[in-house]
Amino acid sequence: MKPGRTKTTLYAIANRVKMGKKVEKSLKEKNQSAVSQDEDDPNKTPEPYNCTGNFQADFTELCKRNNMAVIPPVVHRARPPTSQSQVESSKPEKGKEKGKTSAQQQQSEAEPDPELLEGEPVEQPPKTFVLKEKFEYFKPSVQVEMENYDKPDTVTEIFIRGWKIDETMMATFAQCWPVMEKLHTINLWNTGLAGETLTMMANCIPNIVNLRTLIVDGNCVEAENWHELISEESPLQNLSLRHCGITDKGAQSLGTAIGSVKKVNMKLISLNLAGNMIGDLGAEHIAMGLRMNRTLMSLSLASNQIKDKGAIKLGEVLSRFPLSHEEVVERRKQFSEKGSPDRNKSPPPSRRADSKDRPGSVRSSSHADKDKKAGKPSGKKKDGKGGKDAKEEEKHDKTKGGKKEKEEKGGQKKASIAADTKTAGKGKGKGKDKGKGPAVQEVEDAGASDFVNPLTDAADFIDGQLLVAGNRVLINLNLSRNCIGEHGLAALLKAMQYQTTLTHDSKSSGTGLMRIGVYKNKVSTDSEVLAKLTEFMMPKDPFYKPPPQTPDGDSNS
Repeated sequence: MKPGRTKTTLYAIANRVKMGKKVEKSLKEKNQSAVSQDEDDPNKTPEPYNCTGNFQADFTELCKRNNMAVIPPVVHRARPPTSQSQVESSKPEKGKEKGKTSAQQQQSEAEPDPELLEGEPVEQPPKTFVLKEKFEYFKPSVQVEMENYDKPDTVTEIFIRGWKIDETMMATFAQCWPVMEKLHTINLWNTGLAGETLTMMANCIPNIVNLRTLIVDGNCVEAENWHELISEESPLQNLSLRHCGITDKGAQSLGTAIGSVKKVNMKLISLNLAGNMIGDLGAEHIAMGLRMNRTLMSLSLASNQIKDKGAIKLGEVLSRFPLSHEEVVERRKQFSEKGSPDRNKSPPPSRRADSKDRPGSVRSSSHADKDKKAGKPSGKKKDGKGGKDAKEEEKHDKTKGGKKEKEEKGGQKKASIAADTKTAGKGKGKGKDKGKGPAVQEVEDAGASDFVNPLTDAADFIDGQLLVAGNRVLINLNLSRNCIGEHGLAALLKAMQYQTTLTHDSKSSGTGLMRIGVYKNKVSTDSEVLAKLTEFMMPKDPFYKPPPQTPDGDSNS
């Protein structure tokens, strides 16, 4: 091979290598420019973030994506330090804890006694608080309680206090909270909630499956749409709305959400409305909600503006109350549905439905005449006792006599008591009831349902009004620091006495009120009505401890 050719081939190979490097370098530059353009493009939407249940990581990442200038830190809620006696009584379980306790003991031994120092003794700082830097205590933060501090996905309680939650922050929380499986308490104190943020939180609450307690004290919302928090889908059992500036307008919506003829809240157990501006009209609306509600057990209306009229309405709903026209219509509807469950079902197809000459919906006159002559005994059997009650009630309303009332009471008691006896397994069927298969099946279905409509209770017809027993499920009522006078307290005392008589007769509908707070109202401490009410309710209080009897008293008795 000639030397000239070898040189040319080497030059060609070197040129190819150089060209390849240039191509690779240009490709890299193009890729880098494309990446930089993608990063600088403001119109490009980032990929949606899927929360993992780790509240600290999810909250921080979502705040960064929302371009928040200041991200509140997620910190553990401060706890009071343990005393020296508790430290000594607690025994270390692991070797690390033993090393920590020994180091603490050595440090305490190394500290000199202030009395042994020269001059006057120096007082040690108290150990009941923790010192922080200036203004650090007032910086926005999210305090959390955790089931296990080693696992960040076990947050059980969230505390936010003293800083405003706007719509952007509430949207961030609405993404984080539903995936937190252990979360059961949310406390938002003085966070400047508005109508829009309250609606956003209300829409988020049904998605938090294990949430049971919500405290939003100190948030004055002008829209007063607090009723959205206790909708039918809400899992809340305890709701605190103290010092929220709630007026009669907000109390009206809350009373409707607690209970009405159309719908009833079945989950809320405790409601705290202390420190608001609820007057007699608001108390009346809340009493209207208690007419149908049989779930709420504790209600606080302390430090409001309730007077005698509102107290009388509350006492009425706790003893017995007259039914309105709408409630009477609903009562008849309930009895008719119990008496004829097959009324809304479609009739069976006739034999002539396939006939081309005549449609199946047209019935012959012969069948109609036969039905009239026979009187449809099978239909009467299917109606059972509920239909009879409805007819008796209609006759009773027309005649307004006292004789029919006994029959109505008996029929209603049979309808309500039969459901309880069937579910408890105590009732024994008689020989006459053996042929009533559909009626027995219907009673079992009624007993299986959890909610029993209060309108179907036994009623008394007095002075042209139908009266039913009031609410006996509520066991705690706080009316302290209101404007209630002698007449209001007298109405409450009468209601408590009536509840006691009903409780002695049957305890199936509840025990009645066990605690009532009426202190610091417009009644003197020497009032006879106040003394009677206090004395009457004292033995019912579960926290009441009677004074111990002296030996002299035992011997005298």
